[in-house]
Amino acid sequence: MLLEIAIALTLGVLLYKYLFGGEEETLPMGDGWWGAGHRQDDENEDIRPFKIETSEEELNDLFSRIDQTRFSEPLEGSRFNYGVNSTHLRKVVSYWRNTFNWEKQLEIINQYPHFKTKIEGIDIHFLHVKPVNLPPGRKAKPLIMVHGWPGSFYEFYRIIPLLTDPTSHGLSEHFEVICPSIPGYGFSEASHKQGCNSVAVARIFYKLMQRLGFREFYAQGGDWGATICTNLAQIAPSNVKGLHLNMVDAFNGKLLVLLSILLGQYFPGLFGFQDEDVRRMFPFTKKVVNYSMCESGYMHIQATKPDTAGCGLNNSPVGLAAYILEKFSTWTEPDFRDYEDGGLERKFSLDDLLTNIMIYWLTGSIVSSMRFYKENIGKGIGVSKHDRVLVKVPTGIASFPNDLLHCPLLWAKQKYINIVSFSYMPRGGHFAAFEEPEILAKDIQQFVRKVEQK
Repeated sequence: MLLEIAIALTLGVLLYKYLFGGEEETLPMGDGWWGAGHRQDDENEDIRPFKIETSEEELNDLFSRIDQTRFSEPLEGSRFNYGVNSTHLRKVVSYWRNTFNWEKQLEIINQYPHFKTKIEGIDIHFLHVKPVNLPPGRKAKPLIMVHGWPGSFYEFYRIIPLLTDPTSHGLSEHFEVICPSIPGYGFSEASHKQGCNSVAVARIFYKLMQRLGFREFYAQGGDWGATICTNLAQIAPSNVKGLHLNMVDAFNGKLLVLLSILLGQYFPGLFGFQDEDVRRMFPFTKKVVNYSMCESGYMHIQATKPDTAGCGLNNSPVGLAAYILEKFSTWTEPDFRDYEDGGLERKFSLDDLLTNIMIYWLTGSIVSSMRFYKENIGKGIGVSKHDRVLVKVPTGIASFPNDLLHCPLLWAKQKYINIVSFSYMPRGGHFAAFEEPEILAKDIQQFVRKVEQK
C-alpha cells in the first residue's frame, strides 16, 4: 500500500511540475557599479600585472598582536567539539610566530602570474596560468575556477599544475586557468555598496573572461564558487561551454525533494538513489538535519550581522585563525572534531593553512568576505530569481563524501537539466581542490572530454 501511495504522489508531483512548475527560463545579465561614489563612464579597462608583497611594518604589527593574545583554557576532553581547542591552537600560533616562513610562501604564491583590472568600479584580482608542454596543433581550454569561503585563490595551487601541465601528471587535457578572487576576498577590492551578490560577481567574472579574450570557456567551483559559476551559466549560456561543480544545492523541485526525503530510505530505486546516496543521507535527521544544525551557526551570523562578528576577527590574528581553522577541520572530515588536533594536518600542511589565513589578515578582508552571506541569503534561502532559473549548459558534478551537504542526482536534475557526468568521489570534503587535487583534476578532465565529444 505504501508503495502505491509513493508512486501516486510521485506522479502527482511530476504532473504539478509540468503544469505549474514556473521555473524561470533566463537570468538577465544586468549591470552594476560597486565603486565608491558615483558611476564613472570612462572606467580604465587595463589589465595590470600584480605582485603580492608585504612590508616589515605589516609583519611587526602581526607579531605584536599575536604576542598579546589572551587564550582561554579548553574544557577537559572537549577536543574540537566546542570549536578550536585552545591547547592545540597555542601550538599552531607558536609555529606561526616562530617558525612559519612567510617570505618562502610569498615565493610560492608569486610563482604564477597575478593581475588586477577594474570592473564595475572595483579592482578584481586574478591568476592567469597558461599551459606548458602544449603539443603542436593543440589548443588549451580556458577554465575559470572560483573559490569559496573561508578559502581563497590559494586553494587551487595544488590543482593548477595538473591542469596546465597534464602530460607530466599522466593526464591529457590542457587548460588555461583563470582564478579570480571574489570581490571582498583577498586582493580583490570589496564592494563599496550594498547588493553585490553572486549574480553580480558572476557578471563581473563574465566581463573578466571577455576582457581576456575568451568567447567560450569552462567554469568550475565549489561553495560560493559553485553558486557564482552556476550564475555564470545562467546569464551567459552561450559562453559557458561546460559547468563543473564540486558542491550543489539544487532544491528546485521542492515537493519531489520532500517526497524523496520521506520515502527515499525505504524505496531508493523509486527516486534513482544509489547505495551511496542512502549512506550519505539517511537517517535524514542524523545525517542532514543534526549535522546542519551543528555546522551552520557561522552562516546565521554572517547572513545577519557580519560586521559585528567580523570586528573582533579583523582585530585579532589568532581569533581569525581560530575561526578559519575550525572550518578546515570539521568541513574536511566531521570526525575530526573528536581529534585533539582537529585533524588539521591530515590533509593540509600548517604552511598552507597559515598562508590562506595570511591572505585574509594582510588584506583585512574577513569582514567583507563575511558580508557575502548577507548579500546572498540575508533575505532568505532559495528566494532569489536565480534559484528558479534552469541551467541548460552541460554540467558535471563531483560529489565528495564529506562535503557539507549531499545533493543526489534526482535533486540536481531539477535545476541542472543537462548533467553529463555525476561522480561519487571516493574521499574528500568541502575543500576539494585543496584536499584532493588529483581526483578532482581527473574528474574535470573526464567531464570536459564528454562535453567535447558531444
